[in-house]
Amino acid sequence: MPWLKRFGPIILVLALIGLALVSGVTEHLTLSELKLRRDELQALVHQYPLLSLGAYILVYVAVVSLSLPGALIMTLSGGFLFGPWLGGLAAATGASLGATVIFLICRTAVGDALRGKAGSTIARIEEGVRRDAFSYLLTLRLIPVMPFWLVNLAAGFVAIPLRTFLIATVLGILPGSLVYAGLGSGLGHVFASGQEPNLRVIFEPQVLLPLIGLSLLSLLPIVLRRFRKSEPA
Repeated sequence: MPWLKRFGPIILVLALIGLALVSGVTEHLTLSELKLRRDELQALVHQYPLLSLGAYILVYVAVVSLSLPGALIMTLSGGFLFGPWLGGLAAATGASLGATVIFLICRTAVGDALRGKAGSTIARIEEGVRRDAFSYLLTLRLIPVMPFWLVNLAAGFVAIPLRTFLIATVLGILPGSLVYAGLGSGLGHVFASGQEPNLRVIFEPQVLLPLIGLSLLSLLPIVLRRFRKSEPA
């Protein structure tokens, strides 16, 4: 229905905002909270595996679509609760769906108001998306030099297919999601040892170097295209 296509994403975001306010979810998106409630959460996952997985993805959608802090904590939690592979896939799914909500909102009447309030940085992202939407978005997902929510907005303001946005987003965030979910799967040993968990591990070379390598590979099509254009006819 036309009205659902036009106002559906806005209604969804308003519902998610209400859910976030009522639940106080932002106060619980910490490693300390995960450590405190780990037994309770693991029991729920064991008793209701599919329901727990669905609830996790929905919470991740809410976190991303509302641009709440805590996406990294969510990914680590996914690895802790569901294992590195399933947790990473669930995190990538939730993040991609949340990004899609923002992308679709920018295609509605609300997008005009959002575009008017956006800063100059978003114009540079839009220019890159227009030149080569897939490669540019893939690179920005692999190398998060720009805020995730800002890239979602910029892509939504450019006339690119939803399929292009979604595929580039999924492929771009999946490697990082699997890596961080793998780290999260080891949190049980950290919690059991009594150590206070922290996020310094994500800056270790064994974590960053593979992601940087993937990011450089994603830049290759753009470099080759510019090189060919610079060649004399």
